[in-house]
Amino acid sequence: MARAKRYIINDGKLLLTLEEAEEGGFVVTSPVDPELITEAETIAEAFENARDALAALAASRRKLYAKFPAARRRVARSA
Repeated sequence: MARAKRYIINDGKLLLTLEEAEEGGFVVTSPVDPELITEAETIAEAFENARDALAALAASRRKLYAKFPAARRRVARSA
């Protein structure tokens, strides 16, 4: 089995890693935020889906930090 090709791309605001998926398209991640994982068929769609995923992650983190304020302090200290 051949290794999937991997590409690192950016649009000046967002850095993404695209890895060719077996079923076609790409698995999209970001070295800047390891929790960002999505899929796309094109590069344009990769950026659009990544921005949507980042917005969802931000909303989820806000809920988490509202529920567990101590978690936010731990993240801030480790950064």
